[in-house]
Amino acid sequence: QVQLVESGGGLVQPGGSLSVSCAASGRMFNRHTLGWFRQAPGKDREFVGVISRSGSNTAYADSVKGRFTISRDNDKKMVYLQMNNLKPEDTAMYYCAAKSTISSNWYLVAANDYDYWGQGTQVTVSA
Repeated sequence: QVQLVESGGGLVQPGGSLSVSCAASGRMFNRHTLGWFRQAPGKDREFVGVISRSGSNTAYADSVKGRFTISRDNDKKMVYLQMNNLKPEDTAMYYCAAKSTISSNWYLVAANDYDYWGQGTQVTVSA
């Protein structure tokens, strides 16, 4: 069982940067692939990025590639999403998610691949 709590959302101007965090509790955090998703009002939840158990592999949605970076600290049981050059279309509730996996099975891009979810943190990009 893993519990996830996101923090760090807020209001930022277009072109600005913001970092959101996700704190985990529970056992075997380093056995979990971690993903970030977002959901804007009236839209489906969409994949943002994923990081493997060790942190050595990451993948991103095309819409955020080159602007967003995921990292994790297994000792602290934390996962981070650094967002740069933010655009109004990045406005959404951002969620972290976790799935216990074997090391080779890290490329999880569908919401229903994940077992555990945080409550979300709101990111608003507006002038």
